[in-house]
Amino acid sequence: MVRPAVLITGAAKRIGAVLARRFADSGWHVVIHAGHSPALAREFAATLPSAEVVEADLVDREAGLAMIAEVAARLPDWRVLVNSAAVFKPDTAQAIQPEIFAEAIRVNAETPTAMAQAFLARAKSQGGKRVIQFLDQKLINTNPDFFSYTMAKHAFASTVRMLAMAQDDPATRIYGLAPGAMLPSFDQAEEEHEISGRMNLLQRLTDPAELAQAALFMAQGWLASGETIYVDSGQHLLSQPRDVLFLARE
Repeated sequence: MVRPAVLITGAAKRIGAVLARRFADSGWHVVIHAGHSPALAREFAATLPSAEVVEADLVDREAGLAMIAEVAARLPDWRVLVNSAAVFKPDTAQAIQPEIFAEAIRVNAETPTAMAQAFLARAKSQGGKRVIQFLDQKLINTNPDFFSYTMAKHAFASTVRMLAMAQDDPATRIYGLAPGAMLPSFDQAEEEHEISGRMNLLQRLTDPAELAQAALFMAQGWLASGETIYVDSGQHLLSQPRDVLFLARE
């Protein structure tokens, strides 16, 4: 029996790896995309019941599209694309740094959107197709830190409903999945994350496993296409003047 397949970008480590393991444990064949850590990805894939590794640097849009075409050509039941890979580099509202902005727009918005379009056009699926676009609670709880990253995520978020509206097949659905602070980010120490990770309405650390469960629900459930789920213990309902990474240091 052929397992349904899911491709998860950036799945060799951190939250992407949590998602990969959750899907694998639920009977899926997991395609682990690696951009810069192929050896780590292959080592991780060997621990899963059914997995493989594909490589592409998402700064290169054409490399991302070639990866989608290659996987679509050989997998008989590729149902889900999870665009979770992202770059997260600091800049401010005072002045855009061209290199940071260009990379953020390409990796966090342009390439994954093009990949989603190619997946929807090319992939063979026996049960409808689902695209899960990783967003950020910053979309609602906006602050000026990580300026280019946030701009790119706003652009990416706009694709969810537009792509959903463009689909004719009711079994094909496009979703947004917006996490809050879950793991130490950028240059954070673990003890700093213990503080910043609780800066939400429930004052608790949000477990990445909760995000993985939400992604699995989107892959298999019947949430209306075009919807976004926030998994952040209510962080997006606050109004925080800075990224919690910096608030924890003040």
